[in-house]
Amino acid sequence: MSAKQQIARLALSLVVEPGDARLRDLLAVHPPERVLLAVRGGTHLPGHRIPEVWTERASDLDGRVERARSRADAAGLRWVCPGDRDWPSALGDLDHVVPLHGTAGAPLGLWVRGAANLAALCAKGVALVGARDCTTYGAEVASDLGADLTDAGWTVVSGAAYGIDGCAHRGALAMGGATVAVLACGADLDYPRSHASLLARIADDGLVVSEQAPGESPLKGRFLSRNRIIAALSRGTIVVEAAVRSGSLNTLNWADQLGRTTMGLPGPVTSKSSGGVHLAVREGKAVLVTDARDVVEELGGLGAEHEQLEIPATEFDRMSPVMQATLDGLDWRQQRTPIEIAAAVRLSAREVRAALGDLERRGLVSRTDGGWVLVRRADTG
Repeated sequence: MSAKQQIARLALSLVVEPGDARLRDLLAVHPPERVLLAVRGGTHLPGHRIPEVWTERASDLDGRVERARSRADAAGLRWVCPGDRDWPSALGDLDHVVPLHGTAGAPLGLWVRGAANLAALCAKGVALVGARDCTTYGAEVASDLGADLTDAGWTVVSGAAYGIDGCAHRGALAMGGATVAVLACGADLDYPRSHASLLARIADDGLVVSEQAPGESPLKGRFLSRNRIIAALSRGTIVVEAAVRSGSLNTLNWADQLGRTTMGLPGPVTSKSSGGVHLAVREGKAVLVTDARDVVEELGGLGAEHEQLEIPATEFDRMSPVMQATLDGLDWRQQRTPIEIAAAVRLSAREVRAALGDLERRGLVSRTDGGWVLVRRADTG
């Protein structure tokens, strides 16, 4: 993409509200610099009518561009758009899905805070979103999931909001990994304000991004348009705690439209906070996952077994089949002789006696006057 087109995209982003489906349709036919010329009244686009609100906002466009660049420079932001090495090509999928709540299309570009490469980070991106007013259970699960996914080599993408979003980012940061926060306001603003230190930490190793111009406020509709970017930057979306009418389900719907993997982590069946997640699973809109292993398996597809997190082996797992079978033939209270154990588990009495000696040395069984009993479990650590 030429520098002229990149500049035109930046200018158009200051005129048109991000996610406006009308602009997507125009850019499917005309290059951005020609659309910009029409918005400024310099030409006509046959078959298309330029919305009045665009032309009104374009009356002071040069000033808008100058102010945006000035704020970006002061905050250390950079403008990334198609053609840049940082640009994730997966965002282009947004141009090929139907609008949701009037929002459609790939972003013209993104304002980025942080030095990391957005395309590289999101090559293995996974969105982790959920309720702002989350429960203690939801907060703990989201933190653990963010940490485990980061440890498995994935990049957590979320919205830096209160609740599940913040916990997901913190879990990733706790593992020393990079995470991506997508904001509904300018990337130079700390929103929510109490997350200023969190956003600073995210920008240090990861990225804070937004399609909103520097200084723009987080209006309600912008959260919904922001959700499509979270979904598009990720190979899959996980929802942790979402009520039936939660905005987090909007991100799940975008992921579904984009053909990404959609997942839901369940909560207690009595929890209204997880009602939307449970409904999505029940209706087949999301796959049920319970931990990072499940998520990696769903995202990895063929060959995912090589990426799965290692399941810690218990003492029982490390035993020989004969020792395992001998343990199965024992009881906590009822004393059993080697012959009784052998008959129950279909081993020879000699095999059982040898196994009992090993089990006794491990402190798992005990010999009594009448036989043998269990004294400790071997499958809990």
